Amino acid sequence: MSYPYASLFQPLRLGSKLTLKNRFCAGPLTLPSLFDPHGAFSPDGLAYFEARAKGGFGLIYTGAFHPDILVDPVHPLDSKQPLKAPKAFQRSAVELLERLDAYGAKMLPQVSMGYGRNAMGCYGPSEIPYYHDPSKTTPALTKEQIQQKIDQMIATAVFLKACGFPGIEVHAMHWGYLLDQFALAYMNHREDEYGGTLENRLRCAREIVEGVKAACGADFVVSMRLALKTYLKGYNHPSLHGEDEVGRTLEEGVEICRHLEAYGYDCLSVDFGQYDSFYYAAPPCYMEKGRILDLAEQAKAAVSIPILCGGGMNAPALAAQAVAAGKIDAIVLGRPSLADPDYPQKVARGVVEDIRPCIGCNQGCIGALKLGRRAGCAVNPQAAREFSFAPLPVFAKKEILVVGGGVAGMEAARTAASRGHTVTLCEGSGQLGGSLLPAGAHDFKEVLNELNLWYQRQLDKLGVTIQLNTRISAQDILARKPDAVVLAVGAEPVIPPVPGIDGNHVLDCVTALTGASVSGKNLVVIGGGLVGCETALGYAQEGREVTIVEALPNILSAGVPVPESNQQMLEDLLEEAKVHIRTGSRLVQVNEDSVVIATAQGEEMLPTDGVILAAGFRPRPSLASALTGSGIEVYQVGDGSKVGSVMTAVATAYTVARAL
Repeated sequence: MSYPYASLFQPLRLGSKLTLKNRFCAGPLTLPSLFDPHGAFSPDGLAYFEARAKGGFGLIYTGAFHPDILVDPVHPLDSKQPLKAPKAFQRSAVELLERLDAYGAKMLPQVSMGYGRNAMGCYGPSEIPYYHDPSKTTPALTKEQIQQKIDQMIATAVFLKACGFPGIEVHAMHWGYLLDQFALAYMNHREDEYGGTLENRLRCAREIVEGVKAACGADFVVSMRLALKTYLKGYNHPSLHGEDEVGRTLEEGVEICRHLEAYGYDCLSVDFGQYDSFYYAAPPCYMEKGRILDLAEQAKAAVSIPILCGGGMNAPALAAQAVAAGKIDAIVLGRPSLADPDYPQKVARGVVEDIRPCIGCNQGCIGALKLGRRAGCAVNPQAAREFSFAPLPVFAKKEILVVGGGVAGMEAARTAASRGHTVTLCEGSGQLGGSLLPAGAHDFKEVLNELNLWYQRQLDKLGVTIQLNTRISAQDILARKPDAVVLAVGAEPVIPPVPGIDGNHVLDCVTALTGASVSGKNLVVIGGGLVGCETALGYAQEGREVTIVEALPNILSAGVPVPESNQQMLEDLLEEAKVHIRTGSRLVQVNEDSVVIATAQGEEMLPTDGVILAAGFRPRPSLASALTGSGIEVYQVGDGSKVGSVMTAVATAYTVARAL
């Protein structure tokens, strides 16, 4: 193969007998909908994994959700039947493996030793603070309990081999899970053979692989998920650039790689970070792609077993170059495989521009999971519902009019057209994108421009008629006589009713980010939600002095919840950029060279050259009521219905369009 991505399509051997057809691995993700109440693969689970096999992934991981049921429920020494219905799981696994085999894909289930301090109520290697409540500490495992957990993992591996799986991945010496805690001197204070020296702290990992190999055979593949560096300054205290590391240094991470190879592990799936430094564990859009490569390259140089690299590798050209140069052996795509199950197929066909981009928002996947909501994907509303929420068949072709060319309008048009409807999209401005345009104006949000371009390419391929600079009234809709109209008119910035708000040096955030010149060295951003904080960061990184004024007690606390990873990194970036944050402060007045804010201590004047308003959004006026009784189906989606996010806009648009 002579095209630039040829290195990604070479076979790769794991262990003595397992050969992967390419270098694409669909990463492990916790998606509860993939399993039924008895722990077997659900219809959605079968369809989810099959979609990624069909999409070209050579290796697919299950994620730690199911193995946690097998091995380590919330109370990690639960001696009840590991599965409510092991035979049901086995039958579902056999069916799944048959489906994957049709596409030449292999699967490694993850088997977990447990959460440790990452989940309240679980045991740790020592008495250490829980992540979610540092005021409480984990009980320490006894040696007998440690052996019981290791025995459970080995028994699980034997069961999974009987199901037909060619191996397992040990979950995990990353993200601060229990095995990670054992390996970290910062968290492991034991004085027995499971603590002290690095060799002792890795004893669990050694006993697991030795036990699995003895029980399942030398050909049974055993991988380890390993964080090469923790980026940790202390409990619940991340290190933005890796300085003041108290956890795992890269040097120790590389040394651990050597030990794991010597113990008998067949490959290592490497990443970085843990819950305390979650923006490394689940990199948000603010982190550059491929940041892990320098670390992974050093691991690769230290061992002869394959290094599978995750952690922000969502860049085909970068990945292909890294594999070709021998820096890594394969890439592990978790969230990108969620966003686009056909990722490898599109690379193979040379149409990488058709890959639906993961935008690093973490809202639909990890963020939803932590809020107790259905976990899926913000930009792919079918993810983890491939069976139950697929587009419905078109029984009667319709003329569909979509009003509004933002992300909701484009998703509605894309879905309706893909089902066979004739679709016209009208946008009042001269370009598509809507709120993606101001949001993508930041260098660190370039991925939103990628999403915008992706939508435009899909609409063009599907033959959607696009009419720009076309403002639609109710009378226009009635004159066009569509069978159905989808109103996706979006939202507009809220302008606080305070004196001086109409000054020439005052701009709303949309105007400021879409081309208007913002002059001055000293800026004040009104509103500390996600939009306000990102706006402030953008200007601060240009060298401006920026102050955020937020009425609530904390920034990033209003509107759609900001996922932990994104919030954690954004707050650290704001601190690094020296953005001043004034919470509990309300805008009272705008003057030519200052703003007046009201605080608990009274009114205060802040000098400023320019004011950016990011105090929230409200839906634009709707045309729906004027169309009542017209005989036209009318639907409202996106921010024009309820202000939300890219995730909510895509979700509402897809939900409506899949059933039109």
